Amino acid sequence: MAHTRPSFLQDLAWRLQAAAYDGLTAVLRLFPVDRVSDFGAWLGPMIGPLTSLNQVAETNLRIAFPESSDAEIARLLRAQWQEIGRTIVEYPLLDRITAEPGRVEVVGEQRLAGIAASGKPVVFISGHFSNFEAMAWAIVHAGVPCQVTYRATNNPYFDESIRKARYRYGVRRFAPKGLASARELMRAMARGESVALMNDQKYNGGIAAPLFGRTAHTAQGPTTYALRFGVPLQPMSVQRTHRARFRVVVHDPIELADTGDREADIEAGVRRVNAFMEARIRERPAEWFWVHKRWPNEVYKTPR
Repeated sequence: MAHTRPSFLQDLAWRLQAAAYDGLTAVLRLFPVDRVSDFGAWLGPMIGPLTSLNQVAETNLRIAFPESSDAEIARLLRAQWQEIGRTIVEYPLLDRITAEPGRVEVVGEQRLAGIAASGKPVVFISGHFSNFEAMAWAIVHAGVPCQVTYRATNNPYFDESIRKARYRYGVRRFAPKGLASARELMRAMARGESVALMNDQKYNGGIAAPLFGRTAHTAQGPTTYALRFGVPLQPMSVQRTHRARFRVVVHDPIELADTGDREADIEAGVRRVNAFMEARIRERPAEWFWVHKRWPNEVYKTPR
């Protein structure tokens, strides 16, 4: 299918957006990492509540924690905007964050080393926990050949800037998301390469599985890949320890049952994925990406 060439004005708008991002990146890189992170923690709660995403985040928090008081919801709402603010401004500095000894601790590093030494693939899964980009660095730093998926932005110039930022901290391999990427990921696993996918966002047409007691449509891709190649799901998460310092946790693998009923096995696997995500969110609720519409659209149309 041929790509439609953008209009002159669209192309100009994209170039200006990318130039603005590159300019902001240059300014942020003039300052110490922790000062930049603290600036993001100040900026997030200033801007976030002015956007429509604030209502989405509040709705999500009330779904997840229906027993919480209005004061507690307000506290979590502000805390998650602080986390989002930090994560956004830290992105252009990730090469400096990961290069400084002690800023990123990896719990379960020996498990990553074992995967790298085995020559056999796994399916890494995770969610948008704190500065989730630290996970990709941990995987690559451990020497695991891995296709790390991402969703390309509509703006190709901005997308190139994002790729360059990732290159700076060592992440080279990407497989764009979408139906066309499934075969690419399958080929990578057949070569012995692992794949890494985020599995915590709504996926229309996905498996209907519970999350915080409500149906949440979840991508079956990671579970399907793991069952196809007879390998485990390897969950990971990121925790912020202090300012721009992180703990990447390599959790116990999820061994999937292969009963021969592929449809039932995939559904069971997806349910286990959602259970993992919910447990991590409950542990550190301020550090999840609450501004995504995780549940069906009608949930967000109901007046609260």
